[in-house]
Amino acid sequence: MNSTPALRIENGRVIDPHTGRDEQQSLLIRDGLIAATGSEADAAAADSVLDAAGGLLTPGFIDLYCNLREPGNGQKGSIASESRAAARGGFTTVCAAPDSSPVNDSSAITHLIRDVAERDAPIRVLPLGAATKGLSGELLSDMVGLTGAGCVALSNGSETLVNARVLRRCMAYARTFGITLMLHPQNHALAADGFAHDGLVTARLGLLGIPEVAETAAVMEMILLAEETGVRLHLSQLSCARSVDMVAQARSRGVAVTADVAMHHLLFTEQALADFDSRYHLQPPLRSEEDRQGLIEGVRSGAISAIVSQHQPHDPAAKNAPLGDTEAGLSSIESVLSMGLMLVERGELELPALIRALTTGPAQALGLTPPSLSVGQVADLCWIDPQAHWTASADSLLSVGKHAPLLGTPLPGVVNQVWVDGDVAYTRQD
Repeated sequence: MNSTPALRIENGRVIDPHTGRDEQQSLLIRDGLIAATGSEADAAAADSVLDAAGGLLTPGFIDLYCNLREPGNGQKGSIASESRAAARGGFTTVCAAPDSSPVNDSSAITHLIRDVAERDAPIRVLPLGAATKGLSGELLSDMVGLTGAGCVALSNGSETLVNARVLRRCMAYARTFGITLMLHPQNHALAADGFAHDGLVTARLGLLGIPEVAETAAVMEMILLAEETGVRLHLSQLSCARSVDMVAQARSRGVAVTADVAMHHLLFTEQALADFDSRYHLQPPLRSEEDRQGLIEGVRSGAISAIVSQHQPHDPAAKNAPLGDTEAGLSSIESVLSMGLMLVERGELELPALIRALTTGPAQALGLTPPSLSVGQVADLCWIDPQAHWTASADSLLSVGKHAPLLGTPLPGVVNQVWVDGDVAYTRQD
């Protein structure tokens, strides 16, 4: 078989969190792999050469929680539309949330998602299976069948399990079969019908609040049960500083727990809702500045191993209503990198830590081989222009969901090109 044409990328700043490399050097891509780096790449024959001067070269981003809205919910998006949006954001792999319609609680739905993704998606789509039937939080799903069909982990989406007994049984079963559980910690009774942080903004505007203890009580319960059962637990979409502290303490005593945070929780606080802006109706809610700082410190320290998009595209009707009647979620996947670079520009987060939380950390949370730009590794990579700016608008967004953060604001960082298995998955269109 003839080999594919070789591409040499020159003069880019290579940031590879898995190896700790952060230097300007060349990369050679051949046959879907990183064939050479540095001086060896410079000396090798190449069919084409790309000058990445001034740009960043990183492993492709991995998103642990992304709503692709397929099957079902066609008015909100599809695997085709949302995976293209993800590629535009620098992502080469996304985990498809289980709360599709129907819910991904059977091997048939898992196979459907995989088949459609293989046909329509320019990037890798890894299904998350439902931990309980219909995400009801009561009856366990066919967990072994789901993972056998290709689910990389089991999640209950944004829904909670009914009680600690069901949670314990779920964890014990998952531990028996070596399945990773990815659970969103929230005590249903304490959260009740709230839709915003129980703080100053809710008090001033008369909104129904969700107290921090709704999350922290659930985090503690999940950690204690994970410690007892030995399950591999990933806490999804933390929003509170105290949650980060509990995760760090659990990890220090050997509990197999990891955690992630949505990028918008690192940038915004409850103040984003001060003008009743329905875009920032989120679940979990945006919280206090103290919580935001605690989450950022968690990313810096590694207590939070991954940053997720928590991408939730909606049709306009879902967001054009009184705040309490709108559906939760941001159309965020195209803005994740830019929001991260805003934190870097502010001096709140270092660039290598940002890239680590978008690449190595997510892979390790799933037990996957961390992506790397080393010789012999799969050529999943992203070429970024950190000096360029773009503006999110209804016209510029590829996602069906147009309720993106920071609409109309020039945002730092533009993805020039993305490769998956050495093939171009996205090219910047100016």
